[in-house]
Amino acid sequence: MAASAGPEIERLIALLGKLPGLGPRSARRATLALLKKRDQLLTPLSQALAEAGFDKPFVQDNHSLSGQRGILRGLHFQRPPFTQDKLVRVIRGAVFDVAVDIRQGSPSFGQWVAVELSEENWRQVLVPAGFAHGFLTLTDTAEVLYKVTDYYAPEAEGGLAWDAPEVGIDWPLPASDVKTNARDSQWPGLSQLKPLQAASTSRE
Repeated sequence: MAASAGPEIERLIALLGKLPGLGPRSARRATLALLKKRDQLLTPLSQALAEAGFDKPFVQDNHSLSGQRGILRGLHFQRPPFTQDKLVRVIRGAVFDVAVDIRQGSPSFGQWVAVELSEENWRQVLVPAGFAHGFLTLTDTAEVLYKVTDYYAPEAEGGLAWDAPEVGIDWPLPASDVKTNARDSQWPGLSQLKPLQAASTSRE
């Protein structure tokens, strides 16, 4: 795991360390548990999130499939009142997953944290609302699943340049090997970005 320094980022890293991986056996148990009523569901993951003070319900599941190494998606976020927390994992291949703090007034504004997620390590990452999120594929095929706490709202969508010099993310591939789509190649840098209010939350 890599990151720039800062107390808020360190807190995020600590939270990442508490999220249990889902091995094949526990994944099967979790799938069966989902057949139960939600108020009866208490998996190791939900328990870890609750202990960390996270109790928002996830309302939408997203599935991203990339067919080439070096594909970069992001860095994305949604503005209030549609801000999203994201719980991200990889079921095939591997990605370098990044979150950047873009909350106005945050002591770690502009700092980043990253972790490799793969089908082999079964790690998960919780990206809080107020962070821009993206990932770089490290394998020729990568499937990413992520749960979010608010629905996709195109009118509230925003982005941060993946190569913003003010942020200085240490990507594991050279820039010449990174491939983005037209939209993701035109996001502004941090100095041109309107920060999110630090106290902004979703519509719950």
